[in-house]
Amino acid sequence: MAKIKIKFPDGSVKEYEKGISIIKVAEGLGKRLSEDAIAAKLNNELVDLNTKLNKDSNLKIITFKDDEGKEVFRHSSAHLMAQAVKNLFPKAKFAIGPAVEEGFYYDIDYEKSFTPEDFVKIEREMDKIVKENLSIERTELTKKEALKLFKDNPYKTELIKELKDEKISIYKQGNFIDFCRGPHVPSTGKLKAFKLTKIAGAYWKGDAKNKQLQRLYGISFPDKKQLKDYLKLLEEAEKRDHRKLGKELDLFSVHDEGPGFPFFHPKGTVIINILKDFWRKEHAKAGYTEVITPIILNRNLWEQSGHWDHYKENMYFTKIDDQDYAIKPMNCPGGILIYKTRLRSYRELPMRMGEMGTVHRHELSGVLAGLFRVRCFTQDDAHIYMTEEQIKNEIIGVLNLTDHFYKTFGFDYKVELSTKPDNAMGSDESWEKATSSLKAALDAKKIKYKINEGEGAFYGPKIDFHLKDCLGRTWQCGTIQLDFAMPEKFNLTYEGKDGKKHRPIMIHRVIYGSIERFLGILIEHYAGKFPLWLSPVQAIILNINDSHINYGEELKKKLAENNIRVETDFRAETMPKKVREAQLKKIPLILTVGDKEIKNKTVAVRTLDGKVYFNIKPEDLIKKMQEIIDRKSSEIKF
Repeated sequence: MAKIKIKFPDGSVKEYEKGISIIKVAEGLGKRLSEDAIAAKLNNELVDLNTKLNKDSNLKIITFKDDEGKEVFRHSSAHLMAQAVKNLFPKAKFAIGPAVEEGFYYDIDYEKSFTPEDFVKIEREMDKIVKENLSIERTELTKKEALKLFKDNPYKTELIKELKDEKISIYKQGNFIDFCRGPHVPSTGKLKAFKLTKIAGAYWKGDAKNKQLQRLYGISFPDKKQLKDYLKLLEEAEKRDHRKLGKELDLFSVHDEGPGFPFFHPKGTVIINILKDFWRKEHAKAGYTEVITPIILNRNLWEQSGHWDHYKENMYFTKIDDQDYAIKPMNCPGGILIYKTRLRSYRELPMRMGEMGTVHRHELSGVLAGLFRVRCFTQDDAHIYMTEEQIKNEIIGVLNLTDHFYKTFGFDYKVELSTKPDNAMGSDESWEKATSSLKAALDAKKIKYKINEGEGAFYGPKIDFHLKDCLGRTWQCGTIQLDFAMPEKFNLTYEGKDGKKHRPIMIHRVIYGSIERFLGILIEHYAGKFPLWLSPVQAIILNINDSHINYGEELKKKLAENNIRVETDFRAETMPKKVREAQLKKIPLILTVGDKEIKNKTVAVRTLDGKVYFNIKPEDLIKKMQEIIDRKSSEIKF
């Protein structure tokens, strides 16, 4: 038999007989690896484990620990769920069933609404199919054959017709066949632990003009323990849901009169203003100036920027003096107009211009989610105009500033680099130069990063920051986008040392991403128990009886004069009830005044974690609070 050479990620090379399957290779590498194997990367292409090896290749065995492994595992879980639904409800028609960040789903067209009782039946049927350990086999059909096979399913038929390829892959497991690109796990026996989590409505292809389908969501893991741990996490996440806490803590609301347009109450506005103030101070230290640009601008500007062609479906429009205008979805074109108001010199570069700009983007109603997905939000934008030689240092500067911000809020993070997408503007040469510059800055800072091929913005590659909260969930927030295209489109120039005009390069960057979304993340990260510097109410004063009110008012005045946000609760209620209500409001410090405190001119201090400190002098309390606020500490100790 002919031999082939297979190279593995550790650099080792082994010889095998031509035609060997990947699963056989995995078995030879170790029992544990073959048991954990889900799919494989063959010459950087994700494939099934039963794929045959017929030439010298690079090979990586993919397990659930890999992001690609989770995706394959959960995509297979979607097929498992669909098979169970088909077995129980034969008239159901299936649309799409992908893996998503929070698990998997399948969009299903069925005449009756699925109920919680149906979920129990579906899970039992799924468990039965897993125990049968059905092989999951891939077959290729011609387009004509595939259309014939799925002739009774209008959704699959429509998708097949849209494909340019003449070869269509299908996957079969027992009596269930699905049109799918794959890859999938080798058998249903791999899918040992799963749970259906929720149901939602979803229009076919996200278009409200199309039929509404039932979207069944689920989550899956290779073993029961991981599933149990995840369900505990979900339970904790539900307690921290920013929509629930936002209402309980009187921070924000969303109304039918403006879906996707959040209303911030006084306490929520306090936090937003603190976030903005912190942003402004830190950016001023880092050499940024701040600008303000209009919300509505002429169509010509958006055509020039490329947004009209690349982003039109997400924009809102209006007419002024019989001309087309758009409400800005991004701040960059407005900032560019400020740059162009006069000829710039190389001595002015790098020019760092920040803007707390409100933008509007049209999102489908089905994806709106509290503060996480809205139609109106404030971006903490900044645009840096620089020479080519300044790129690396400017990106490093943004990396340093971003790191400082996230550490202040107690976040760890991971970094991803996204490269040229299919709809990119600009030349291959400029894209290569831009991507290399981002890599060089990350390497100089020794930051580990993952590469997302083809996921960049239409005008340039980007670095994305994914924050990790206290529950281990990740949130994409900050981004650094390097742009050679926009300066070209707007004919931006600066006068160089040689007296000639040169083209600057732009960085687009945000740190919070969106103030609104960042607030939502903070609410869940802290479970509403904001650190002292961020808390909308930092202290509340409680009296034991009416004779203590005057002393309580004097204390409130002293605190307020020192810029401490303080409230009082002088109601004729029991002390335990007032303390409990203050704790439910998650106010960091509960200050109690009674006869002893008036006599000694002190105050009793209770923290949210239940510690009580007696005989604290007001001046010492104020000094300690100011120290904690200045340090932006999450701990309160007296």
